[in-house]
Amino acid sequence: MTPDPKIVKSIEKLDYRVTVGDVAAQAGLELNFAQQGLLALASEAGGHLQVAESGDVVYLFPQNFRSILRNKYWQLRWQQTWQKIWRVLFYIIRISFGIILIASILLMLVAIIAIVIAMNSTNDEREGDNQGFGGGYGGGFFLPRFWIGDIFWWFDPGYNRRRLQRRRQTSNYQMNFLESVFSFLFGDGNPNADLEEDRWQRIGSVIRSSKGAVIAEQIAPYVDEIDRDEDYMIPVLSRFNGYPQVSPQGEIIYYFPELQVMASRRQESPSTTSYLQEKLWRFSQANGSQITLAAGLGALNIILAFVLETLLQDGAIAAQLGGIVALANSISWFLLGYGILYLVIPLVRYFWIQGRNPQIIKRNQAREQRAIALNQPDQSLHQKLTYASQFAQQKVIGDRDITYTTQDDLLDQNIKNADQIDQDWQRRINDQ
Repeated sequence: MTPDPKIVKSIEKLDYRVTVGDVAAQAGLELNFAQQGLLALASEAGGHLQVAESGDVVYLFPQNFRSILRNKYWQLRWQQTWQKIWRVLFYIIRISFGIILIASILLMLVAIIAIVIAMNSTNDEREGDNQGFGGGYGGGFFLPRFWIGDIFWWFDPGYNRRRLQRRRQTSNYQMNFLESVFSFLFGDGNPNADLEEDRWQRIGSVIRSSKGAVIAEQIAPYVDEIDRDEDYMIPVLSRFNGYPQVSPQGEIIYYFPELQVMASRRQESPSTTSYLQEKLWRFSQANGSQITLAAGLGALNIILAFVLETLLQDGAIAAQLGGIVALANSISWFLLGYGILYLVIPLVRYFWIQGRNPQIIKRNQAREQRAIALNQPDQSLHQKLTYASQFAQQKVIGDRDITYTTQDDLLDQNIKNADQIDQDWQRRINDQ
């Protein structure tokens, strides 16, 4: 079983000594899944279990456990290698749309010029031009060959590294034109791809900062829809093994015993916002001039395709001239179709975004209002918070609380525990 990356990252962030509740809250994972993952990881990476007198378990991992896993699992090694390969492949795919656009424009321009010259020349001149096109391809291909050779600079493996270095050095870095073509066509990805992961991490953080006891109103700013019956708390209870408790006034609070146990005392990092905020979709991260240029070249591509189709109505011209004209004639359907899709896809995406963003704004505003109501509680809400605080507690498992660990031999641990008991009794006698 390949280790879960979220569990691995959580262990590293929590200094390699964790409880199940620590990992579940940090990564937003289900408690049962986190427990199974920690057990499997401890078995594979040489981790140790520390059992407290209360029965709580702490997982201790070596700081090089990621290297141990990498050496043991070929899947992890292949995954890292594939990630590097995919970054290069995706970048090539990303810039290929711009390359195809420019190549099609150049191809159609050369073909149109050749046809116009041929149609306006005398028979003798036409024959000379045909010879020029037949034997003079070196001149006709000079500019494209120079351009294609220059494009290989974009494929340089060090280019992406230099681009990232420039991005770190300047905050106003702009993507190059070939990247902007892809961005114009398909955008720059889902800005809320990690929304669910972020949601559960924030909910786990709220529960931990509230010492394992919350009311539904504390969770409401992080869910999409709420109801009077507080049914939206059921997935939270299921995920973190929580329990409902009814107050004498008939109000419900929710406490999570396993999230109250910590391997070490930590200060929960405050969230930048008191509610879950979805990001709005952007049409493109390219600047205005790049978008205008990309759209203009798309329009030019369609115009040239229609002009070429008109000139090639007489198929004898393509057969007579051959070369680039024949090539353009054979793929004219592709050139025209590519040009149409090049403008239709962004247009459809634009209207889709216009319909999507108002829904996101509405959800964000609803969650913000719930956060404001929580920060300005009325008397009823204040009573619920006070009742929930009665169940709030934190249990930190320190080294003195450990009665058994898989790090040491059982006999050595018994001797150590006996010595500790003797020392405690001796200290009490001396105090008396």
